[in-house]
Amino acid sequence: MADRWLVIMVKEPRPGRVKTRLGRSIGMTAAAWWFRHQTRTLIRRLRDPRWQVVLAVAPDAQGLKSRVWPSDVPRVPQGPGDLGDRMRRVFQNMPTGPVAIVGADIPGITPAKVWTAFQALGSADAVFGPAPDGGYWLVGLKRARALPTTLFRGVRWSTEHALQDTIASIPDLRVAQVDMLRDVDEVTDL
Repeated sequence: MADRWLVIMVKEPRPGRVKTRLGRSIGMTAAAWWFRHQTRTLIRRLRDPRWQVVLAVAPDAQGLKSRVWPSDVPRVPQGPGDLGDRMRRVFQNMPTGPVAIVGADIPGITPAKVWTAFQALGSADAVFGPAPDGGYWLVGLKRARALPTTLFRGVRWSTEHALQDTIASIPDLRVAQVDMLRDVDEVTDL
């Protein structure tokens, strides 16, 4: 088994609980349907012998027992807090080795793009896959030492400053960036 971990952040695809900005344009049921199928396709596409796929699920109880996702893919609860709290918890609780976290709403993620990110961790401590809106579709850490206590501190989530703020929260780490990909938030992103 690979000693690299690819964590996909997923939410139980219920209308009104996922992709609500998209849902305002196409309807909450249609947005949940899109997210459910996007997630299933992404999980299938990203299974690769070079890393172990893990799902970080929300809400915790429903996500851990959900039948939406393949039962053979390990799951961990995201837990409470903002996105930074939840991603930090994922990084802390994964086994030793490089970890990359991706969102489930990025149709352009391929195994080649994930592998490029893991390769970047050969010379960098952290890697980001930027998004055109100022956020990011991937964050990865080499985890050769303890997580910086400042990781994700002061990040303005869901703004054009998210990537810049996250990089600023880890000033002592060597940072690499890989290809830019778009996530799906609005109907125009489809």
